Amino acid sequence: MNTAEQATRSLYEQLEPGDRVEVVHGVTVGSSAAWTTTTVGKVLRRERRRHGLHFRRNADDKVYSDVLILARDDGELTTVTIDEYTRLRKV
Repeated sequence: MNTAEQATRSLYEQLEPGDRVEVVHGVTVGSSAAWTTTTVGKVLRRERRRHGLHFRRNADDKVYSDVLILARDDGELTTVTIDEYTRLRKV
């Protein structure tokens, strides 16, 4: 785990509802294109979600993702999955 990833993971674990954050994350488009986008909002909650859609499944078929549920400034609710490429900052 690199330094930026460790910082993101540490901040993620400290977030509380009401904290305002900026999330810079990659969005894969098609098979080769990737965009970087920034999402800013107030943390409503953070959770670990179980899902079954994954490239390499575990033997017991349990795959989890850490996610942030944010309220954006325009009132829209959005969910952002935190992965090794995500950068997180309190604002």
